[in-house]
Amino acid sequence: MTQTGQQKERIKELTEVLRRASEAYYAGNTEIMSNLEYDRLYDELAELEKTTGITLAGSPTASVEYTLAKELPKERHERPMLSLDKTKSREALQAFLGEHEGLLSWKMDGLTVVLTYEGKKLVKAVTRGNGQIGEVITDNARVFVNLPVTIPYEGTLILRGEAVIRYSDFERINRELEKQAAEGTDLTGILYKNPRNLCSGSVRQLNNEVTARRNVRFYAFSLVQAPGIDFQDSHEKELLFLKEQGFETVEYRRVSAEDVSQTVDQFEKNVPLSDVPTDGLVLLLDEIAYGESLGMTAKFPRNAIAFKWADELQETTLREVEWSASRTGLINPIAVFDPVELEGTTVKRASVHNVSIVKALKLGIGDRITVYKANMIIPQVAENLTGSGSLEIPSVCPVCGGPTLIRQENDTEVLVCTNPDCAAKRLHSFALFVSRGAMNVDGLSEKTLEKMIDMGFIHTFADIFRLDRHREEIAQMEGMGGKSADNLIQAVEKAKDTTLDRVLYAVGIPGIGAAGARVLCGLCGYDLEELIRMDAQTIASAEGIGPVLAENVVQYLHSEDRAGELRELVKELRLTKPQTSEDGQVLSGLTFVITGKVYHFANRDALKAEIIKRGGKAAGSVSSRTDYLINNDVQSTSGKNKKARELGVRVISEEEFMALAGLTEPQSE
Repeated sequence: MTQTGQQKERIKELTEVLRRASEAYYAGNTEIMSNLEYDRLYDELAELEKTTGITLAGSPTASVEYTLAKELPKERHERPMLSLDKTKSREALQAFLGEHEGLLSWKMDGLTVVLTYEGKKLVKAVTRGNGQIGEVITDNARVFVNLPVTIPYEGTLILRGEAVIRYSDFERINRELEKQAAEGTDLTGILYKNPRNLCSGSVRQLNNEVTARRNVRFYAFSLVQAPGIDFQDSHEKELLFLKEQGFETVEYRRVSAEDVSQTVDQFEKNVPLSDVPTDGLVLLLDEIAYGESLGMTAKFPRNAIAFKWADELQETTLREVEWSASRTGLINPIAVFDPVELEGTTVKRASVHNVSIVKALKLGIGDRITVYKANMIIPQVAENLTGSGSLEIPSVCPVCGGPTLIRQENDTEVLVCTNPDCAAKRLHSFALFVSRGAMNVDGLSEKTLEKMIDMGFIHTFADIFRLDRHREEIAQMEGMGGKSADNLIQAVEKAKDTTLDRVLYAVGIPGIGAAGARVLCGLCGYDLEELIRMDAQTIASAEGIGPVLAENVVQYLHSEDRAGELRELVKELRLTKPQTSEDGQVLSGLTFVITGKVYHFANRDALKAEIIKRGGKAAGSVSSRTDYLINNDVQSTSGKNKKARELGVRVISEEEFMALAGLTEPQSE
C-alpha cells in the first residue's frame, strides 16, 4: 500500500476511534480512553487531514460529536455554536492578544446550554447538541438550582452558559446510587465516571424532578442578544449586565499580553481547590467589534481561544496491576508504579478504568510508562513506552475467588465477578446493616468492614455479632488497638437489643425502607416465621406495600439462603416488640402522603414511622383515598401538590401535622 493509501486508512481508523470515544464521553457514563490519549490522536488526525486534504464526515475536527436523546424535541440554533481552537502555550495566548485586552476565564467541564428569555421569563433552553441542532430542555433548565426563571430585563434576551455539577454533588449522588444498589432499589449498580457524564444525563432527563435532585448549576459565559442595551463594545460589560439580571457568570480576569501568563498561573494554582469541574481556560477578546471583524474559520471563531493545561508527564516503571472488586460487581484495574512527583505531590497509583484501556495500553509488569494528572487532579497512565502486552486478565475474583467474565458495555470491555454472593458486592449491604438507622453498630465504618471482610471475619450478617471471637486479631488491625477493639465489641453487644422491623430494614430487602419494615411487622405481629409463611397477595394488602414490593419481600424470604441467613442472624439478637404510643391511635383511619423536605423529624422515614405509630397510614402517592398531603411548601407547584388540589386533598405543613397528631416535639427513635 502506498504512503497516501496508508494515510487514508489511518484517517478512517482515527475518525472512528475518536467518534466512539467522544460518544462515550459526551452521551454515556463510561470512558474508553484518557483525555491525553484523545488529544494525541486528535492532533494526529488533524495533521493527516491537513497533509492529505481529506476530511471524512463525522471527523471530530469538522463537527462536535454528540448523541442526541431521541425522546427530547430538537431545534436548530439560529447561529451555529462553534468550538474553540486550542493551545497549551502561554506564548500563544500573548500572541493572540497582541495590543488588545481580553477576558481569561475557566473552561468549565459540563454541558453548554442556550437560554432565551422573553417578557422577563425563561421561555426556552436548548443544549448545544452537535453545534447545529440541540435538544430542548426548557423544563429541566427551570430547576437548575441557581438559574433565575424571571429577570428584570423585559426584552428578548439570549445567552449561553455551561450547566455543571460540582464535585461535591457528584460524590454525594454516587454515594446515594451505591446505597440504592445495596438496598436493591437501584439494580443497575452503575456509577457515574465523572461530573461531566452525570451532568449530561441530568440535563437531558425526561423527568425534571430527577434533574432537580442532581443540583445542576448554570454559569453564563456569553451574551448573544439583548436589544436596546449599549455595552460600550465590551464583553465584560455584557457579563456585568448578566450579573445584574441575576445570573452567576463564569469566573474571569481581565488581562493583557503582559500579564496573561501570570494570570494563567494563578488559575492553575486554584484548580485543586475548585469545586466546579474545569478542563482549561478560555481567552476572549474584550472588544466586541474587533473580535467580530476577525471572522471565523469553518470550525473556530477567531475572537477566542481555549487554553489546555500542559500535563506534567513523568516516566516510571509499572510494578503491579491491582484488580479491585467493587460492590457493583465490576473489577477495576489499578496501576501501581514506582513513585513519581506530579503537580507537587507523590503519586504511585493510577486507575486504568477498564479492560479496554488495559488492552489499548498493552500493559505488562515491568513496562516503562508515562503518567500524568488529568486536569491536574486525577492520576492517569498516559502512554506505555514498552508495550509488552503481557498482563494477564484475572480469571477469578480477587475477593471471593469466584469466576470472572469480560463483558461488553457499549464500546467498552469491563471485567465482572459472576458470584452473586461475593463479599465485595455485599460491602455496602453490610454498611447499611450497621448504620445508625438500621442496627446502629457504632465504630464499624465501611473501611473497617472492608478490612474485616478481607480478613475473613465477616461473611454473613450474623458474623458481625460474633466479632468477639476475633478480638485479638482486631486489636492488631491498623488503626485499632486493644481499647478500640473492646469498644467495638461492646457496641456490637449493645446492638443485639433491637426490634424485628430494624432487622428487616437492615438486611436490605429490595425496596423496603424503615417505614415499610414497620408495616410488614404490623402485618405479621412482629413474628418472623409468620412473615416468612405469608404469600405475596397477603403482603400486598398492607398499606404502602403493593404488588411489586410484596414480590420483592416474598422472593427474599422464600429464598432458602436468605431466609437461612436471616434466621441465623435472629439467633444472635435479643428482639423485643416496640412500645405503642401513649397518645393512642389518634391518626387511625387517616392516610398521609409526604413530599418535600422535613425539618422537625430526622427524615421522611421518621415522619412515616410516627404516622404508623399513631394508627395512620403512609402512602407513596396522592389518590382519592388520601386525607392529607404533608408539604412544608404548601403553595408548591409540584406534581403531588397539583394532584392534591385536583382531588380536593388538604395540603398541610409539618407543624399542622404535629398539631393534628398531638405532638409538641417530634418523637425520636
